[in-house]
Amino acid sequence: MASKALAPQPAIRADARRNREIILQVARTAVAQDGTEASLRKIARDAGIGLGTLYRHFPTRDALLQEILQSSFDELTRRADILAGMHDPLEALEIWVDELVASTSTHQGLAASMVDKLREPASSLYEACASLRRAGDRLLGAAQSADRIRPDMEGADLMSLVSAIAWLTDREALTVERRRHLFNLIMDGLKK
Repeated sequence: MASKALAPQPAIRADARRNREIILQVARTAVAQDGTEASLRKIARDAGIGLGTLYRHFPTRDALLQEILQSSFDELTRRADILAGMHDPLEALEIWVDELVASTSTHQGLAASMVDKLREPASSLYEACASLRRAGDRLLGAAQSADRIRPDMEGADLMSLVSAIAWLTDREALTVERRRHLFNLIMDGLKK
């Protein structure tokens, strides 16, 4: 039986490609300023397009957030492996968690969204968030195997602590120094 050749996908029209890029540019700014619950209607208006056009490109809020955040999540996942190969397990964990907290703190509401998406396998953001959690689990497990972190700590606990610091950063506009101080207090409490 001969296999059917797939029909070539039609090229994306120049105006559709331009609309998509404008949507992403405006959405990045909106999410950085207003958080993950930024108004999609306002994003469409600021991009100079109709709401229907936004939904044609990104059928859900999660699809838009995934496009905006995917590269950052992928980089943090890769960083976990790099750090594990370069540093002592505790140091690798501390550096990675600090980078994760810094990254999630740049978008209001992102940490809470990440925790929520870990409970929604149907979400387009689920796999990216789960990948981050698995990266954290590996670093945490290595630090625990080296007897450097409390054995009763779990990956979910780690993500909750990251979320708590990011939430405080959102609510209280913490300085980098204050955020790092809180992070260091938490890490000191986790060490053996």
